[in-house]
Amino acid sequence: MQNITVLCVGKLKEKFYVDACAEYQKRLQRFCRLSLVELPEERLPDDPSRAQIDAALEKEADAILEKLPHGGALVALCVEGKTLSSEQLADAVAQYATQGVSQLTFVIGGSFGLSPRVKERAALRLSMSPMTFPHHLARVMLLEQIYRAYQIQTGSKYHK
Repeated sequence: MQNITVLCVGKLKEKFYVDACAEYQKRLQRFCRLSLVELPEERLPDDPSRAQIDAALEKEADAILEKLPHGGALVALCVEGKTLSSEQLADAVAQYATQGVSQLTFVIGGSFGLSPRVKERAALRLSMSPMTFPHHLARVMLLEQIYRAYQIQTGSKYHK
């Protein structure tokens, strides 16, 4: 059974996001050992400078890198990443397992994304879409896609 860790910068506040994540966490119990880790998002002024944003991203990167599980593969969610179909993500997850990679860690940055330092460590940079989504919604979408990946692997009718 694979270990999946989802490291998220920022805390879910809205009940509908919390409920959706809880549902997918429950569904995923059959397929993997899932742990969700929330890290604090650095506070910035309303109109931050590039230097302030970069400094915040570096502080968040320190926290992310400190919490990374040892070994395994890191997948960084970022807009410039590779877009994969659900089937391709299912293949990637299965391929990691076939290669003996039992720990997969997905990282979702905060409002300003991820530090280049985190992206450089990633085995895969993954983009959900060229569109912009709130990072809280990205968490729900990622959990659903991980669940869908396992459903595809089992040949279930969930993925039509």
